[in-house]
Amino acid sequence: MHPTLAADRDRLSELLQSVHALAAEELAGLDERPAWQPGSTPAPEPLPAAGSGTQGALARFTERWAPGFSGSAGPRYLGFVTGGATPASIAADWLTGVYDQNAGGSGGSSAAALERETLTWLRELFGLGDAHSGVFVTGSTMSNTVGLAVAREWLGERRDVSVSEDGVAALGPVTVLSGAPHSSITKAASVVGFGRSAVRRTPLLPGNREAVDVTALARELEELDGRPAVVVANLGTVDTVDFDDLRAIAALKERYDFWLHADAAFGAFAALLPSHAHLTDGLDLADSVCVDLHKWLNVPYDSAVLFTRRQDLQVRVFHNSSPYLGLPALPDPDFLHLTPENSRRLRALTAWFSLVAYGREGHREIVARNTAAAADLGDALAQVPHLRLLAPVRLNVVCFTLAGAPTPEAVRAAVEAVAATGEAFVTPTSYRGVPALRAAFSNWRTTPADTERALAAITEATAPTA
Repeated sequence: MHPTLAADRDRLSELLQSVHALAAEELAGLDERPAWQPGSTPAPEPLPAAGSGTQGALARFTERWAPGFSGSAGPRYLGFVTGGATPASIAADWLTGVYDQNAGGSGGSSAAALERETLTWLRELFGLGDAHSGVFVTGSTMSNTVGLAVAREWLGERRDVSVSEDGVAALGPVTVLSGAPHSSITKAASVVGFGRSAVRRTPLLPGNREAVDVTALARELEELDGRPAVVVANLGTVDTVDFDDLRAIAALKERYDFWLHADAAFGAFAALLPSHAHLTDGLDLADSVCVDLHKWLNVPYDSAVLFTRRQDLQVRVFHNSSPYLGLPALPDPDFLHLTPENSRRLRALTAWFSLVAYGREGHREIVARNTAAAADLGDALAQVPHLRLLAPVRLNVVCFTLAGAPTPEAVRAAVEAVAATGEAFVTPTSYRGVPALRAAFSNWRTTPADTERALAAITEATAPTA
């Protein structure tokens, strides 16, 4: 054994204590770490020849790279929908590396059984029935991609062809209808071979809405003249967290032939709140469902799930034909037969720990607190003369802009000015053609005091100069 490896093995407990000390120090200061780090990065260094051992690597990392990491896991990082990592999920993430289980297969380990238990709990958490089976993937983009890949096989079934055998060309033109799809839907359409142009935006409800007009959707399905299609319903749109009427969309299946995919990346968590659970009504009717866990479940990257009613089609798409892997056995095939990956880490452990540690009630409190924070920020920004809200605060996102006629350049400058304070981070967007800013609450650490600090930073950084 290389002497440096042997020395690390012999000092492993001591080395882990050093890592623990750094982690504890960083987490203790996370609330005060700048939400965004726009500073310069270190100059590249050559590949080490001999190596300096774990302690040397830790010291070099602490010196060169750690100072430039942002406080994206902290309470005032309001960009995108970025959750943090709860204490339980951090512990689980460490143990995931310690045990280093390959969760793709079930042989010789209970890891796959733990994942199945976690998926059952998540299915219950979001109100899905026994007809839905699930699998862990990296994030909502991969979840949507897997969902559309299963939909692709369903389209082949409807047209009496096997896409997994003959390719997507056997399908002919494909239509994907959605009102306000996330950008990952068009990316997924490209990956599975539909093409980005297959995604057609269906008219939205009138007024200040991002929800699809179901009557207009019915007209577009009618125009397909019986050709099967894919409909992507959105539960929590990007800019204003609007929700499609999933039950009304599903009712159209009585007249039209389509696969219903629900992109509920973070909107599914509305099911935890009695005041907002109606927004996810009908989720169980979807043929496939995307939920992103490193958003509002507050587990570390990367963790999401895909649920579907047609696991048989999922296996048809993703099964790995190899003598040493065996054949997929329904109803519980190895997970390597359900996603593009063969080998992968035990992503489920962080979610399992979080659900055991905090339960439904603990996660409901996080969602409720974040939702209240968004409402408070929205109410406060509405009173700021040089800012204006662009939409009602429906759940956890505040969409606002500069007063007057803001330009993209002015909004970008405002985003950078807020980031420069270190107190908060928001992202730019465009809502109904208006350049805007977007603040999203999804971190378990965020308190009313953090909302006040974010409000002060946003208000002061966007104030017009004299």
